[in-house]
Amino acid sequence: MKYLLMICGDESAAEHANDGCGGWTEEMENRGVVVGGAGLRPPDEATTLRVRDDQLLLTDGPFAETKEQIGGFVLIDCADLDEAIEIAAKHPAAGYGTIEIRPLLELPPGVA
Repeated sequence: MKYLLMICGDESAAEHANDGCGGWTEEMENRGVVVGGAGLRPPDEATTLRVRDDQLLLTDGPFAETKEQIGGFVLIDCADLDEAIEIAAKHPAAGYGTIEIRPLLELPPGVA
């Protein structure tokens, strides 16, 4: 089953932006569970898009004001939620931020 790990933190998490993952990525790649992922630029560099009544609305920065922002993501493929939790708990960001684990919606073949 595929899961998205959303790596979240408040403004203080920015001090960890260049820390790397301390071997976590290599360990998970060796286990064959990492499908992809990336760190994200800061929220103030975001552009938020909405379409309302056929009108394109763009906003600089995040749409919602929140204390925590998504700083990166990892897509993993593992046996079940228990393994996803074990994998997320080993990520260094779990020690200073929050990791949201969300299963991917798997569509039937031929449905895009």
